[in-house]
Amino acid sequence: MPPVSVALEAAHREHWARLLALLTKSVRSLDIAEESLAEAFASALEHWQRDGVPDRPEAWLMAVARNRATDLLRRDATLRRKLPLLVTDELTDGPEPHDDVAVPDERLRMLFTCCHPALAMDARVALTLRMVGGLRTPEVARAFLVTETTMGARITRAKKKIAAAGIPYRIPTDAELPERLDGVLSVLYLIFTEGYAASSGAGPVRRELADEAIRLTRIVAGLMPAESEPMALAALMLLQHSRRDARLDDSGHLVLLGEQDRRRWHAADIAAGLTLLAAAAERGGLGFYGLQAAIAAEHASAARPRDTDWAAIVELYDVLVARSDSPVIALNRAVAVAELHGPGAGLALLDGLDRQLPYYHLLPACRADMLRRLGRHAEAVAAYDRALALAGTAADRQLISARRAECAAQAR
Repeated sequence: MPPVSVALEAAHREHWARLLALLTKSVRSLDIAEESLAEAFASALEHWQRDGVPDRPEAWLMAVARNRATDLLRRDATLRRKLPLLVTDELTDGPEPHDDVAVPDERLRMLFTCCHPALAMDARVALTLRMVGGLRTPEVARAFLVTETTMGARITRAKKKIAAAGIPYRIPTDAELPERLDGVLSVLYLIFTEGYAASSGAGPVRRELADEAIRLTRIVAGLMPAESEPMALAALMLLQHSRRDARLDDSGHLVLLGEQDRRRWHAADIAAGLTLLAAAAERGGLGFYGLQAAIAAEHASAARPRDTDWAAIVELYDVLVARSDSPVIALNRAVAVAELHGPGAGLALLDGLDRQLPYYHLLPACRADMLRRLGRHAEAVAAYDRALALAGTAADRQLISARRAECAAQAR
């Protein structure tokens, strides 16, 4: 990749969300801010190739975006009426409910705004992944397990809903914060998931996204100390992220959980995650994220794969499935059941999930693994082929291809 393209990619990854939030606060329109920032990135490609990458790319991008936004704001009133406004004059009517100490990051202002209850939950999550997480539409689509076209339309509808509802760009009051929490946590976990297991590209891990999700989640947990789920989500992220250095071998290939060198797991992250999980349980018991954190804690507490308490994990999944209709949770439970009771028991639990997870490569990959363990190698190869067709990263395809080749040799 050319140096300018690398610099632009890094600038988008590191600065998009913060620049968009600051620009939105300034111009009081999400559409104008997004359009202006997008044009600044497009302009950078031309100017940086000619003049070189500036010492502070984010400052250059903000200056160009502000100039472009000023031009847009000076256009006639007809155009401005067509641009959905995120911010209203309510912003200037008086002091905000919170100061910058309560919400120390401008991205959180954007986060809570995009998670306004006037939006449907899927719209809140999708819009915030795009605007706050900085994920591009294809990445958001993969996080939702839908097509790019579907996701693009969903984000557009969310913007129109913002315009119709007159949603202001401000920090919610204390009374409003709890009802925004579910959407905020869903967003943060999806951002973390995209970082922990990237949906596309050559690299299987986007550490900066995972780190950012953890940082923002811990800020939210500090903002709402009486709530248990932000703490539990932070615990879950830390416990999962503690494996980051063991998830890839020296060649950059994925290493599955049961084959990882657990000496490379980060003990400090595990300890912090366990502490947060205990604190969350004391405050309100184990909710959706707390149960998942408890499952991650079981893995983290096993010194060797054979020490894993699969019975305890299945019990936790039983409670989780009873509380959630997530097909991904159901898939994960099937994998745990296969470890506890054998691949046949797990395979039976996969029936019906294809309709709910038509684009999720891990479903056929898990089915293939269970079929392989049952000695049904020809069926396993077909399932691996389906997983290969859906896999979004080179690392996933490499791992699946290797397993497929082993299985195909057995099928001869």
